[in-house]
Amino acid sequence: MITYQFINALSDAKPNSHLIARADSSLLPKSALVAEMRQQNTVADARFGCAPFARITLLPDTLWHDALTEGLLTALRPLLAAPASAELVLDVTDIDDVVLAQVLRYLFNQTHRLSDLKLKKTDEALRLTCITALCLPEQQAKLETTFRQQQAIALGMVAARRLADIPSDRCTPQFVVEEAQKLCAASPALRCEVLDEKQIVEQGLGLLHAVGKGATCPPRLLAIHYNGVSDGPVRCYVGKGITFDTGGLWLKEGAGMYTMKYDMCGAANVLGLMLTVAELKLPVRIMGVLALAENAIGPDAMQPGTVAMACNGTTVEINNTDAEGRLVLADAIAWASQRHPQAHYIIDMATLTGAVVKALGYELSGLMTQDEPLRQALTYAGKRSGDEVWSLPLDARLRKQTDSAIADLCNTPTNNAAISASAAWLLHHFCPPTIPWAHLDISGTALWRESGRSVASGRPIPLLVEHLMEDC
Repeated sequence: MITYQFINALSDAKPNSHLIARADSSLLPKSALVAEMRQQNTVADARFGCAPFARITLLPDTLWHDALTEGLLTALRPLLAAPASAELVLDVTDIDDVVLAQVLRYLFNQTHRLSDLKLKKTDEALRLTCITALCLPEQQAKLETTFRQQQAIALGMVAARRLADIPSDRCTPQFVVEEAQKLCAASPALRCEVLDEKQIVEQGLGLLHAVGKGATCPPRLLAIHYNGVSDGPVRCYVGKGITFDTGGLWLKEGAGMYTMKYDMCGAANVLGLMLTVAELKLPVRIMGVLALAENAIGPDAMQPGTVAMACNGTTVEINNTDAEGRLVLADAIAWASQRHPQAHYIIDMATLTGAVVKALGYELSGLMTQDEPLRQALTYAGKRSGDEVWSLPLDARLRKQTDSAIADLCNTPTNNAAISASAAWLLHHFCPPTIPWAHLDISGTALWRESGRSVASGRPIPLLVEHLMEDC
């Protein structure tokens, strides 16, 4: 774990640290090097003549207040790709709260790299071990709360990212269950409940069964329970956990299949959220549900035209086997609502549609709900956390998108229109109207894309933790 500490003067910083500060910071040393660096209008970076520091980086003041485009993060990423020191001194005397949260999550997330999976021969690189915050004495109490919260959020993000990054030949539904059990065992407040393939059938989760029955690795439903208080309403989170998505008999092309090990990021993020909540000891009751299956090709794979029944008795015509995520989510949402009929809310998250990326890009998660207070609360939490959402429509005008002649619903619209909202319209049938429900399509935000490569991002855990803390 990366540690942190606070200082009020640079003279208290550890020698050979990497100092990152505002160009106009009044606490900088009055040296000729700093004076020259201050004259730059862009990133000023020096690795020579910096004693007692190993490296000094001065960044324009505007970046420290740019929460919209993550300007400070964009500048920091290449600087910290190969750290000059395991000790980082960060000037936080004048920084926007949202920018600080974004930067801290990025720094604390440095505990996980792809090389940690030990699948590639690499030399052991220098790693960040400590963040020293340079602040004013009157800022320290508030900053200590911020650092503690963001460290806990990063703990959950790292767990989710590490799990999602594991190749799908290892990361099967049962593997996810076992990893979750190991991680949750460290917290007495977390308890795992598992349904195997037989129990999934016995409890009537026909949609989850239909998706998973074609694979040699059978489906699982994992519920993680957290009781931070002895009574009160339960908040439910549901995550899509397709450990690999071939598209089934509606086979994807090779390029579209390449990143499909990440089709379980929704489930991984539910696990990460539960770990963060336990770390923060939030006074709430929560159930996180991971709907786990592999969408594979085989003699038993679901066929286009199959009609399957969810655990709430609703039948669905599966007219596209590559729209499997909404099927496992639908069953898991219905199952959660049956377990907790008085749930405070149900929020699901999924890498569900490529259409949401076309609509919103890679920075915003799609939010679909018919509950206005929940919409407003999530939108506000997104702005506060820097992990933003954008609402898409969800009303009866989408009804024809899920019409079926043979079943209650069909899983994809035949006109190929409003794909993201149509998926949400299907899902809303599986949550009783008495329970507030929201759907987060994280296809754009669940991955961090850089230099043509993708890795798990851990979003929207920051959004959901912020919402939880506000809701408490």
